[in-house]
Amino acid sequence: MESAIDYYTARALLDWQIELGVTETIGDSPVDRYALPDTTAKPKQAEPGVIPIKPAAEDPAAVAQKLALKAGSLEDLKAAMADFELCELKKGARNLVFGGGNPAAKVMIIGEAPGREEDRAGRPFVGSAGSLLDKMLAAINLDRETSVYITTVLPWRPPQNRDPRPDEIGMLKPFLERHIELVQPDVLVLMGNISCQAILGKRGITRLRGKWEQALKRPVLPMLSPEQLLRQPQAKRQAWADLLELQAKLKTGT
Repeated sequence: MESAIDYYTARALLDWQIELGVTETIGDSPVDRYALPDTTAKPKQAEPGVIPIKPAAEDPAAVAQKLALKAGSLEDLKAAMADFELCELKKGARNLVFGGGNPAAKVMIIGEAPGREEDRAGRPFVGSAGSLLDKMLAAINLDRETSVYITTVLPWRPPQNRDPRPDEIGMLKPFLERHIELVQPDVLVLMGNISCQAILGKRGITRLRGKWEQALKRPVLPMLSPEQLLRQPQAKRQAWADLLELQAKLKTGT
């Protein structure tokens, strides 16, 4: 049996280990790491339960439909539209542009969307476009205060006067249809592409204008909008022909 290591040998071995880079000492006997109990914390299992389901987003058009159907008068409809919070256009607009004129009139004019002047005034067709419309109506003995009723497809101005998007038109269409039902006009006049898209489902005002269509159980006449006539004065002859068509329709009723 080997004898114990003397002091000088042990010191030499220790110096040799330090020279090799040993920084920690170990126990007198080896440790079996595989035999140690597993102290690693195990992840907790989720307790069984009902996983919350995020409610589906409201369909803006369906909400608008419900609100519109509840409106029994123009005042109710205007209040319902003012309370409608699902249209982003409302956040950037100054005023709700609802309508104007005589609700008992035979003619209902539907413009496209409010512009800057309409947004400020809260009324459809004001400014230079409104002045031109007044002259057009006067040419066939009509007046916006007594013999026509006017509204627009959208009640709020789109940013930078851009064209309304199809989803915006579809979202607010229930309000427009209810507006028409409450006014009950004999004739609808659609001024501009957006109005034709909303009521007739098609665009191309230069092709559609002057030709009677049928929609919402009443005759519909597409016409160039006053804004377009201001940009294209040469089209006023076509607008005059359309006005004569409207005048003839009102006289004959057929």
